[in-house]
Amino acid sequence: MNYLRIFLQVFVGIGILNVWLIRSGKATDYRGRDAKNLREEFAAYGLPFWFFCLIAVLKISLALSLIAGVWVPVLVQPSALGMAVLMFGAFSMHLKVKDPFSKAWPSLAVLLMSLLIVLL
Repeated sequence: MNYLRIFLQVFVGIGILNVWLIRSGKATDYRGRDAKNLREEFAAYGLPFWFFCLIAVLKISLALSLIAGVWVPVLVQPSALGMAVLMFGAFSMHLKVKDPFSKAWPSLAVLLMSLLIVLL
């Protein structure tokens, strides 16, 4: 089970870093409503810019902590739990604006993977 946890830590960590550092300014099929980038997506949810900045710092920090947790295991539980909370919020925002499930499923998948990391 340890290898599964490590795989999930790295997978979730790299996935979140990809979304927030590489693809944040790009349109994807998963953006809320008709948003073309992450900043527009937060605006579509009715969230202020400062909240976008806070979530960016939290998600990037937690993603890095999940990856670092491969070598510093004490980081894993709080990082995975924090990521699960944030991904629950992301999934909730998709529900709030009545996005189709095809846009919401990645946030739900990362939420479930984060909870699995906590349980492992």
